[in-house]
Amino acid sequence: MGNVMRMEFSALAENEAFARSAAAAFVMPADPTIEELTEIKTAVSEAVSNCVIHSGSESVAMECALEKSGRLTIKIEDRGVGIEDVDKAMEPLFTTGDEEERSGMGFTVMESFMDKLRVKSEIGKGTTVIMIKYLDVPGDI
Repeated sequence: MGNVMRMEFSALAENEAFARSAAAAFVMPADPTIEELTEIKTAVSEAVSNCVIHSGSESVAMECALEKSGRLTIKIEDRGVGIEDVDKAMEPLFTTGDEEERSGMGFTVMESFMDKLRVKSEIGKGTTVIMIKYLDVPGDI
């Protein structure tokens, strides 16, 4: 058995940094490398940012689970509008926002920094992003 943390916060832009910091603090007992920590923080930022910008949800929930093996699972979920076509949304450069302000690279960034990425979404009910990263754990956490 490992460690689990769940929190919920308002879907506000200023809470992106809070979520990123909380995920980083949660994983610290596993003694991640600076690179691993940066990748985790960036992926969390992208997932939370998507919720804040695109979902229309009032809140965002984040759950982190760290197993003794070093497997880190992070779930970011909203109860917003949902994504009509997840496969299309995950294509690089695809955005439903203002193309001058948004790069459409959020899912691509998450996918490149984590070992596994899964996105589940239902119209009118929200979206859940599940990210998994395998940390090189130097001992028991």
